[in-house]
Amino acid sequence: MTYATTPTVVAQEDAIPAPEGDTEIIDTPYEIGQDNISYRKRLVFELDIHNVVFSVSALSIVAFTFLTLAFQTTLEPAFTGLRDFLTANLDWFFLLTGNILVLVCLGLIVSPLGRIRLGGPDATPDYSNLSWFAMLFAAGMGIGLMFYGVSEPLGHLTAALDGPVFENGVRTDWAPLGGAVGDPEAARRLAMAATIFHWGLHPWAIYAIVALALALFSFNKGLPLTLRSIFYPIFGERVWGWPGHIIDILAVFATIFGLSTSLGIGAQQASAGLEFLFGIPATENMMILLVLVITGIAITSVVAGMDKGVKLLSEVNLGLAALLLLFVIAVGPTWQILKGFFLNLEAYATYLPALANPFGRDDTNFVQGWTAFYWAWWISWSPFVGMFIARVSRGRSVRELLTAVLLIPSLVSVLWMTALGGTAISQVVNDGLTSVKDAGLELQLFEMLAHLPLTAITSFVGIVLVIVFFVTSSDSGSLVIDTISAGGKVNAPMPQRVFWASFEGLVAVALLLGGGLVALQAMAVSTGLPFAIVLLGATYALIKGLLAEPR
Repeated sequence: MTYATTPTVVAQEDAIPAPEGDTEIIDTPYEIGQDNISYRKRLVFELDIHNVVFSVSALSIVAFTFLTLAFQTTLEPAFTGLRDFLTANLDWFFLLTGNILVLVCLGLIVSPLGRIRLGGPDATPDYSNLSWFAMLFAAGMGIGLMFYGVSEPLGHLTAALDGPVFENGVRTDWAPLGGAVGDPEAARRLAMAATIFHWGLHPWAIYAIVALALALFSFNKGLPLTLRSIFYPIFGERVWGWPGHIIDILAVFATIFGLSTSLGIGAQQASAGLEFLFGIPATENMMILLVLVITGIAITSVVAGMDKGVKLLSEVNLGLAALLLLFVIAVGPTWQILKGFFLNLEAYATYLPALANPFGRDDTNFVQGWTAFYWAWWISWSPFVGMFIARVSRGRSVRELLTAVLLIPSLVSVLWMTALGGTAISQVVNDGLTSVKDAGLELQLFEMLAHLPLTAITSFVGIVLVIVFFVTSSDSGSLVIDTISAGGKVNAPMPQRVFWASFEGLVAVALLLGGGLVALQAMAVSTGLPFAIVLLGATYALIKGLLAEPR
């Protein structure tokens, strides 16, 4: 590996901006797009794709979609077995990977390496702090917060109160750790700690590592904005061959199936909301229609571009989510929510070592069914969320990026779960309302809102948020997949973005028909596993790259 200490890379129309100031640019003969198949005919059709990455990933995803649709009635047991096998045998690996990434992020924040600026020492941020935060948060986990904001704290609370249940010497309950039999306050603390564990530091550390590594090797070292560039310190020039092809193809697979999982979950909740609000039956056909409608909106936004589409929708979405959050805090158990925010942070810190322990656990259902699935889901999202965060984070320092990505969204997630989940717990424990607890997971948010004022308005806002959260995620994901499959070109032709946005919806439809939520979870886990290995390699390469930068 050789370096040049002056910015010799010239910015191209389809490449990233050149570094500003002295950086350790990697001197490589590789040129962005040199392996691409390009066809451009004005006003007719444009094509600019990496010949291997696009062909293998696109053909595989198209084949998977049609095979799943063709054999949908026989696939559910296969998807169930795949999900259960991976989470049962590799739960420790997912937990250990998450722990390593959190520790690396925290170490970089406090180390001198945190002063390094992405894009060079003279680079300035491309977006304001508000726009930057809105885009990274909306892309990160919006639909999940809507779906699990009420259902997860309630589920953990109920399981914790029931405590451990043994059959033939094996625990069969879903309680985190040892539960809290007969102690509502201890069960509440444990339930909120377990929920925050799944939505706090660990998922955002996964995103932050990918974002930082991509930003460093692209903005500071002049390599293409693709996952393979991170591995230059490991593979050298071979990264432009098959080792890099495999990494980028895995990134496309992980992104497509991670997004499709979220779209399927979002469609289930939006459909349940429409039935709750307007009496429209939440049938399988309705969910498929919602997927197609949301995908159509996402395609329209993708065509509009980053600033007119993604940026605008992200800011609108953040505003709507903030209004819903403030409304619940204002009309719900306000003092309990405000006090609970700090109490829940304290509970999270108390239970974190036990919850993050990957070995010797007997709460196997909780570890495998909740934590391992979540970690695999976050890992499957990391290529697209990480690359999207990298694209909008040029000009930020390492410390600034990690602090913003790791800490600020985690605190917002804690407040969100405390407000929505805490209100639902108060309704169940203090008010004796059983309808919230007894409702299906996708309906519990709306049942909670039904016991607050302005139910029709807030429920409608909830439905809109589910839809727009996915649109922003789909926008971001399509732009990222297109960049990867175009060999690192960030302004690839529009038809390619439309293709990827369309197939996100079609894969979600195929998985809903081929096994529903189980199929969605199975594909998120199966694509998250190989990419977890990629992430560990990327972490090693990131540290090597940072150490080579002038400070």
